[in-house]
This record gives sequence, C-alpha cells and structure tokens, in this order.
Amino acid sequence: MYTKHTMAAKMKTPADVYREGCRVVFLCAMWYTSSLFQNVINKHLFHEFPYPTTVSMAHMLSVAVFLGPVLTIWKVSPPEIIEKRKFYYLIIPLAFGKFFASISAEFSILKVSVSFAHTVKATMPIFTVLLSRFILGEKQTSFVYLSLLPIICGVMVATLTELSFDLAGLISALVATITFALQNVYSKKALCDIGIHHLRLLLILGQLSSAMLLPIWMVIDLRRILGDYELHARISWLWVVSLLFLTGFLNFLQNIFAFSVLNLITPLSYSIANATKRIIIILLSLAMLRNPVTMVNIAGMMTAIFGVFLL
Repeated sequence: MYTKHTMAAKMKTPADVYREGCRVVFLCAMWYTSSLFQNVINKHLFHEFPYPTTVSMAHMLSVAVFLGPVLTIWKVSPPEIIEKRKFYYLIIPLAFGKFFASISAEFSILKVSVSFAHTVKATMPIFTVLLSRFILGEKQTSFVYLSLLPIICGVMVATLTELSFDLAGLISALVATITFALQNVYSKKALCDIGIHHLRLLLILGQLSSAMLLPIWMVIDLRRILGDYELHARISWLWVVSLLFLTGFLNFLQNIFAFSVLNLITPLSYSIANATKRIIIILLSLAMLRNPVTMVNIAGMMTAIFGVFLL
C-alpha cells in the first residue's frame, strides 16, 4: 500500500534528500543533547527525591501542557476526526505504552547507573527488527540480523560485569526498551494509517497518557510523598520542583525532536538513531557522573556499540 509519504519519498530530488538529511542530523543532535541533560538531571534528582512515577508524571504533563500552545503558534492544523476503531486500536495502546515506558525507564535510572541503563536500551534495534517483521511485514537482510549478535553479546558482558547491577533495574530497562520499540513501530503505523501531523499525534498521546497516569501516580507516589516526613525535613521543595520542571521541559523538547525524526525515517533507522543516542549518553554520563566501571564492563559496552554501527 502506497501512502502519500511513500510516494513523495520516491519523487525526491538529490537536493531534497540532502536537505532532509541535514534536517535529520540537526534534529538528532538536539534530541541527543536534551536527552543527555535530562538523564543527568534525573540521576541527581533521584539522589534526593526517589520517586520515579512523579518524574514520569512531570514528563507526561510537560507534553500535554506545553505542546498545545506551540502547535497554535506554529499554525499546525487540528486533526480530522479519528475513526473509533483506529482510536482504540492505535491511539489508546500508544498512550498506555508512553507512560508505561516512561515509568520503567525512570525506575531503571533510579536503580542502576545511567551508562548501564542505556547499554541495555541499546538493544532496541533487536526488538524493532522483530516487531517490524511481525507488525509491518518488513524484512531485513541477513547482514542486519547478524549485526544484532554483537549487540546481544556486548549487553550480556556489560550486565555480568556491572558494578551497580540490580535485577529490578535490569528488568525495568529491558521492559522500557521493548515498550519503546513497540511504540516506535506503532507510532509509524499510526502516522501512516491516520494521516495525522506527527506533533498532533504527540499532543494526543501526551494528554491521554497524563490522564492514565494521574490515578496511578496518586496511589503509588503522592500518598508516600505526603507521609514521608523525613523527606520533608531533608529536601528543599523549591529545588525539587525546579528540577521536576526542568526535566519535564527537557522531556518535552526531546519528544518533539524524537517524533520529528520518526516522521522522517523508518522505524529501524529510528531505532539505530536512538541506539546512537544511547552510545553518546553512555560515554558522556561516564565522564559527567563518574560511575565506577571495569575494563571488561567497558569492553561489553564497546561491543554493543560496534554492533549498532554495523547496522
């Protein structure tokens, strides 16, 4: 089935391809930068305020609150009425996946080092290849499948030698990775099937995921925060709220850049771009946060990185 996006891609001139390539590179650079600082801020925040569901709530609300006015300023036209079947089949699962992946990712950052969490998340191309095969019917070359082996081996070595290893952190990082991969594939399918502007889709997902997460946050975190008198005596609420606002705003920027990249490229290319982001975050977080690592641990990370670049 040919969509307008597919037909337009086939009619592009070399100049169009060059401009689009520059646009993707710029968006990826902004995406990587906002993601790096968000992860570093989250790690510092969790040292004083160990409530990952609250951080995820700030992330969901930032998209729901900030994106609407931005789309109005940019004069992005509102979407047509979405068919009920597509709304329940595509939009609702995407909204659920958005907040579920966010909670899983933040919990992994709470439990393990940033570098280890992102080493695990570098396995996203593996899940994207498999999900794209079953959901979108996309087939990859034998070389692509073989390139996944170094990623698997590298992550296994990094896991076995991780000094800050925590089983719950590993599982949550894997769950977040699988959910993100599933989201990428389904988001691309929604953009093609519904014909909606990618940032309008992001706004709808942000609003729905905020509504879904709110009662969960009230049960899991709000009650505990109100009863944590030691926390009240220890922290500066102005500092915590400022960091929550900052991480939320950075997440808002990251979502805009990420969805814009996904709109321009295939799910597999997006997962490779995402894995490249993980590599940069791994290297820079090691330098900025000074996490203790061994040479074998670094070798595992580099093996996984090598597998990503083979793709």
